[in-house]
Amino acid sequence: MPLLGDDLKNPQFFAIAPAVFDELTAGWGWPTYRSAQVRDWVYKKLVADPRRMTNLGQRERDVLESAVTFVASTIITQQSSTDGTEKLLLSWQTDGANAETVMIPDADRRTACVSSQVGCPVGCKFCASGIGGVKGNLSAGQIVEQIFRLNLILQPKQERITNIVFMGMGEPLSNYANVMTAVRILHDPACFNIGARRITISTVGVPTKMRDLAEEQLPINLAISLHAPNESLRKELIPWAEYFALDDILDAARYYFDRTGREVTLEYILLSGVNDRPEHARQLAEVCQTLRANVNLIRYNEVQSLPFKRPQSEDVVTFQNILRHNGVNAHVRKSRGRDIDAACGQLRRKQQERDELVTIARPHSG
Repeated sequence: MPLLGDDLKNPQFFAIAPAVFDELTAGWGWPTYRSAQVRDWVYKKLVADPRRMTNLGQRERDVLESAVTFVASTIITQQSSTDGTEKLLLSWQTDGANAETVMIPDADRRTACVSSQVGCPVGCKFCASGIGGVKGNLSAGQIVEQIFRLNLILQPKQERITNIVFMGMGEPLSNYANVMTAVRILHDPACFNIGARRITISTVGVPTKMRDLAEEQLPINLAISLHAPNESLRKELIPWAEYFALDDILDAARYYFDRTGREVTLEYILLSGVNDRPEHARQLAEVCQTLRANVNLIRYNEVQSLPFKRPQSEDVVTFQNILRHNGVNAHVRKSRGRDIDAACGQLRRKQQERDELVTIARPHSG
């Protein structure tokens, strides 16, 4: 799968680990403290323009500007919700390849929902992200840059991103190397210094990569996008289920807990009349009793052109009560950004539709 950003002339600063950047600047003949000064400008002061790094000499600023790419994205669309949620559509290429990132406020938390791919290969039937498939992997730098962009939005309030969830566009474990490079940079005390326990990777279930993640020696939270309590319904809703059996995914989840001591979260989007019946709740409870897991229930955000509906409030309460009655730690996630394009991939999809209309309307030459 193509890696977006490969066409950039210079390396992306946000993809360079501190030790590697130290080696790079040493090769330029810089004193050892200079690279730390650059990181302080970018990660602490949120200044990514070498011309504004005033404690560097003019010659050093010129070298840095010509040798390294800092912010490479363009904000195509920004949406602000009345509940404080901010959603950005970023573009890194002139051909229209783009990805969404979201800032979700909740009490003292500022959570970034980041994308790992442009589009998604999983193709969940209820999700806008997978419409049109996947164009490519985001690079580590493009993933980290999403946090930089969101921190710039928070800067006037003197706030920062405190938590990160890889729950945006794409399957993170399908872009494993770049996601883990990004995670380590985000976690590094010399960079954004976000604790590993505040980082969650959400996967539809790729057992081999789940096991690899267990060996990373980082106490990252692992979430599994389950959305169905049995194999047959899961295959109806998630085409990738044909490749990864539910039993294998659950085995990998148990392995993750054994290796890390971190309880796994099962994410379950409730679709009205599809997977939100009492029998589904009882089946899900049986699944939960086979591993150390909690359940995050998510009320569906409707996507235009897709047939699925948001569940009734009483059905959500009944579903949660059945799980709790069976000893399952189940919570209902707050719905955020309902007055903007809340559903994952929806903002990008609307931009694609606008671009298609422009293409159709544009008169052809000749």
